Amino acid sequence: MSTPAYRLPQERRIVTEFPGPRSAALAQRRKAVVGAGVASTLPLYVADADGGVIVDVDGNSLIDLGAGIAVTSVGASNPAVVAAVQDQVAHFTHTCFMIAPYEGYIEVAEKLAELTPGDHDKRSVLFNSGAEAVENAVKIARYATGRDAVIVFDHAYHGRTNLTMALTAKSMPYKSGFGPFAPEIYRAPMSYPFRDGLNADGSAVTGAQAAARAISVIEKQVGADNVAAILIEPVQGEGGFIVPAEGFLPAIDAWAKANGVVFIADEVQSGFARTGAWFASEHEGIVPDLVTMAKGIAGGMPLAAVTGRADLIDAVHPGGLGGTYGGNPVACAAAVAAIEQMTTLDLNGRARAIEATVVARLTALAKNVDIIGDVRGRGAMLAIELVLPGGREPNPDATKAIAAAALNAGVVILTCGTYGNVIRLLPPLVISDELLDEALTVLEDTIRTVAQEN
Repeated sequence: MSTPAYRLPQERRIVTEFPGPRSAALAQRRKAVVGAGVASTLPLYVADADGGVIVDVDGNSLIDLGAGIAVTSVGASNPAVVAAVQDQVAHFTHTCFMIAPYEGYIEVAEKLAELTPGDHDKRSVLFNSGAEAVENAVKIARYATGRDAVIVFDHAYHGRTNLTMALTAKSMPYKSGFGPFAPEIYRAPMSYPFRDGLNADGSAVTGAQAAARAISVIEKQVGADNVAAILIEPVQGEGGFIVPAEGFLPAIDAWAKANGVVFIADEVQSGFARTGAWFASEHEGIVPDLVTMAKGIAGGMPLAAVTGRADLIDAVHPGGLGGTYGGNPVACAAAVAAIEQMTTLDLNGRARAIEATVVARLTALAKNVDIIGDVRGRGAMLAIELVLPGGREPNPDATKAIAAAALNAGVVILTCGTYGNVIRLLPPLVISDELLDEALTVLEDTIRTVAQEN
């Protein structure tokens, strides 16, 4: 990775307890005006962020291993993104592309046609959030195929709108109490190597076997002729950073293509260099019919996209897709700059380097700590699954304790997983080697301490 210019000192610095007095005061103001349904992971309030650090209003500087859930891959205040946003804001902030179009939208679409898998003719439509992108991909698939059913998978997360809640697997906190949900959504079993068990002969369940199991469910319970789309995260996000066994995705993709089913890759969390490739689909040579994107696309500005086969997207009648803010000019300027930074700084290579460092250290730790069940992931989308000592029973209590202790030591880590027992590591791809090493040392010490208490 070329060394980026850091604006803030890249250091871990703790000057108060959490929350500090200014954060505590903001928390009181928040209670009076912000809905209780909006939860925050950290008890602190941010004043600044850059590179691999977050600085709170009390002056604490924390190492960031969350990147705003894989959003600030190029840094939370990347100079090139900041300059692009400032220049665009000085000219115009909005006209609505559906009313008075502008070049930035087209430029983003050109970039996406170039970067997404496959060399076929492509089109893009821009939106504001990952959930919007997913919902519109389903709309496109249903319109183009004339079919209704959508297949999703165990442990999936696709958003918080009514349709995307139906697509999401986990009830609490995403779905509980918010029904009824959109119909014609069917769930198939996912390949989850750590929890798939063994075959009768003691061998591991292969990707091909897991795919055959899923396809059997689809054919028996739904019927291929009724399926408009298969929607899948190539690396599952909120469900636990689950990397399916090799061969699972190609088999599902082949079945979809053989049956006229639109294969939608949800790359909202895994896209834009996060896994060491532009898109996680590339690791097994998958060329999706449609790709949904958001998070890392625009350096922190709200932007999302559906990119895919021209015949599918162009099948929709004029006016059938869009939205007032979709492809906002400021967000588009940020996206162009962020993508250029990913290329200039070789953030795909950086993600692979992060993977090599983190996996080596955590795998070594796992040999000596009996609450680590699995270390997995791709690139800088990595996870530790915590279990009760010596077994496979999920250990959400240890997971919470590790996250809390790491925060107190000045390192921000996130958790996830259907069972609440997965630590996920999503550092900004521009984090320095020194800062990453220090964060890993804190994490290792924290895990050892919690393991001794369990």
